[in-house]
Formats: sequence, structure tokens, C-alpha cells
Amino acid sequence: MISDQPLLRVEQVDKAFPGVHALDHVDFALYEGEVHVLLGENGAGKSTLMKILSGTIAVDSGHIFIEGREVGDLNPERAAQLGIGMVYQDLSLVPSLSVAENIFLGHLPKGHLGAVDWSEIYRRAAGSLEELGVEIDPRAIVRHLNVAEQQLTEIARVLAHHPRILLLDEPTSALSDSERERLFEIIGQLRARGVSVVYITHHLAEVARVGQRVTVLRDGQLVGTLPVEEADEDALVRMMVGRRLTEQFPKHISALGETILKVEDLSLDGSLQGLSFELHRSEILGVFGLMGAGQTELARAIFGLEPRALGRIFVEGKEVHIRHPVDAIACGLGFLTRDRREGLVPMLPIPPNITLAEVSQIPLFGALRLQRETETASQYVRDLRIHPPALDRLVIYLSGGNQQKVVLARWLASASRILIFDEPTRGIDVGAKAEVFTLMNDLTQRGVGIIMISSEMPEILAMADRILVMRGGRFTAEYQRGEATQELILRSAS
Repeated sequence: MISDQPLLRVEQVDKAFPGVHALDHVDFALYEGEVHVLLGENGAGKSTLMKILSGTIAVDSGHIFIEGREVGDLNPERAAQLGIGMVYQDLSLVPSLSVAENIFLGHLPKGHLGAVDWSEIYRRAAGSLEELGVEIDPRAIVRHLNVAEQQLTEIARVLAHHPRILLLDEPTSALSDSERERLFEIIGQLRARGVSVVYITHHLAEVARVGQRVTVLRDGQLVGTLPVEEADEDALVRMMVGRRLTEQFPKHISALGETILKVEDLSLDGSLQGLSFELHRSEILGVFGLMGAGQTELARAIFGLEPRALGRIFVEGKEVHIRHPVDAIACGLGFLTRDRREGLVPMLPIPPNITLAEVSQIPLFGALRLQRETETASQYVRDLRIHPPALDRLVIYLSGGNQQKVVLARWLASASRILIFDEPTRGIDVGAKAEVFTLMNDLTQRGVGIIMISSEMPEILAMADRILVMRGGRFTAEYQRGEATQELILRSAS
């Protein structure tokens, strides 16, 4: 610690929303030059605390101190003046603007006559991106970037303002291993300059990699704070979920059935290069690749979200023509997207979001079975531990991890025979991950075939019956269960 006194101190902060007590008189302290990791299950209150510190939402009661001085009426402008910068879990970029415009939004450099100095904007934006060690065109429109590139742009935007206190809410959730390592290096450099960081993550391996202390919240209450050297993973899991997690990757080995999905010579505008593969009943087929390898494009092309894709698709031996997601759903396919915002109707409550895929197959003048919708939603709210378990709650008011569970529940409830999961555990806690894997096992036992795209090599190695590795829009390796190691997969991917 550089100082014995906290740079930031939170005392008895309390915040309630309709139907949920998000923070229950929480204390928290952050020292100068410290990386303080914040853990907890989905809905534990982590993001709420960060939004309070960034001025996005107001406290109901409690006190916040910066360098021993209490700050009241904290809003985003006041937080920025105090040197607080935040990278949100749900990205806050403007999709129609360029990368450079987003980085300097509200602070565009101007010339002598007051006109925007575009050459200076692009030059400085390029420098900010170079500092992160990424190659993103500052002139690129944000909506054309993938999720990982948007995440890096958001981080660059916050770092461009040189914050004293940096709040990072799941900053690595969409990043590859190499991008994560680069971010960890930058965090180390910031810490050496005295910058203090609050770091929210669901990746327990990151705790010791970046942090000095770790605090755990559960159901809006403070469970405890530990030095990272005293915080082994088992202890942290018990603090987070209130119980011992016996198995993080509960894999059930199923006897594989006949081919349920066959893809031949799938190509897309240079991003996919003649891909062919088969998926069997009761199989979890893992797909791994670094950022830009084509995994997401593969999933989107199969599901009818890339109408320019060429190739042939067979479902249960019959060739099908999928030009739209409705066609894919009718063929028994489901797709959990990497970016949950693409799969949610945020201003609807939980039940219609869960049954959306089923409803899409009801004839135009068919009747909605609202009682069945409620029963289905209740089952998955219980099975996936969606919090709060209030069926009338609008999805926009759920935490990011609980929103992810709602989208996952939709495809679990859809009776799809083929499921494509693109980063299914992104943004959900360790307990929920184990529940998701258990549900995947249940699905395979019922004969469902699953394509599991994941950047988490331990998940791929533990859950997949077979692994395909991608690089440059092509498959570069195939491994049967038990053949692959993290080193082999990474070598094949890079």
C-alpha cells in the first residue's frame, strides 16, 4: 500500500430497487495504488456499488469519502472531476459513431477557431489503442466491431481521461487470453503510477493475477475482505455461494448417436473458408479460436443471421435452407448469442423473454397459452436461480448475469434438438456456471446436440466430447476428448 489511509471509503451504503435490496449497509475501502477485486454471484450488488461510485445511481443512505472528505450528490460529471472512471459491464458506446469519436465523446479536441480537430482526434485515439496493444482502426464505426473490439474501445475511452480511481466491471468477459494478459500488464502499470482499481470478475483465476485484496458480496451484504494470498478458490466459492461447490465442471459422458447436423463447405465473405463438420446426437462439440478466428460468424451463418453465407446444411440427414432465424428455429436449432443484448427484449418481463422462441412458431392466428408460459418461466427461474425470482420484473432491471440466464433459459425451453451456445457462461458466476453445465448434461442425455463456442479453455477441455480449433476462418485441428491440452489448443489457434 502506498498510503495507510484509504483513497476511497464507503460506509453503510444502502440501495433498494422495487422487489430487491441491492446493497444492505455495505462498507468498502480502496487504497492508493491498490487493485481491489470484488466478487459475488449474479445479483449480489457488485455492479450496483460500482454505479453508485461512478455517479450513475444515487444511494438511499450511507456515506462516500474521497481522501477522507465526504462527497455527496455524486453524479457522473462530479465523479469524473474526482478522477473516477468506469468501464461498464454493459457497454455504453454510441454504435453510430467512430471509435475515435467514442473515445473522446464530450471532450473532442478543437483547433484555434473552435472547430473539431479531426486529425488530432484520430492521432490521439490511435495512441490510446496502441497503449492497449490492439489494432483497431480509429475511424471504424463501432457497430461494425465485434464484442471484444467494443470492449477494448470502452477501456481505451476510460483510460484516455487518466483516472485516479478506475472501476472495471467484467473487463475481460469478451477478451481472448492474449488481450487479457495485455490488460493485466496495463493495470500493473497504472498501479505503479498510483492509480487505484476496483476489479469485478467471475474468473477466480484472475484474483491472484491482478489483486492485492478481495471483497465478497452476497445478496447485497458484505461477506468479508481478505488479502489475496489468503483467498484460495474454494474459500472464495464458499463465501460467494454460501456452500461448497463440489464440482465446477460436472461432465456426464453420453453415448453419441447418429449425425444430427452436417455442414458442408460453409463460406462467408472471406471470414469463413469452406468449413465442413458434423455434430452428433448427445454430443457437446467444442469450438475454440482467438478473437477474429470466425467462431461467431460460423454460429451466425448456421442460424441464418448471415444471408450471404454459402454452403449446405443438413439436419437429421435432410438438406435445409436457412435464410432467417425463423427458418433455423423451425428446423430445431437454437442460438445463444455472445452478446446477450442481441437476444433480449429488455422492456418485457421474464416469461415472454423465455418463451420467445416457442412463440415464433405459433401460427399467425394461434392463441398464446399464458398459463403455460408462466409455468415454464417459473421452472427456469428456479432451475437457473434467476434473481430476483419475480416473474413480472422487466428484464432491463436484472443484472447482466441474470439477463444471460434468461436468454439461456429461452433455448433450454425451446425443445430445440440442436443448440449453438456462443460463450454460454459469459458474465455469470461460478455457481451458475456449474448449473449451466449440469443443464447441458441433461440436454445431451435427452439426445440434444450442442455446439459450445468458448474462449475458456478449461471449460472446453472439461465439457466437450470433441474440440474443433479455428484460425483465419478455417479449422486447423480436431481433438477427441482426452487428447487435447491447453498448450496444444493454443498452438493450433495461434
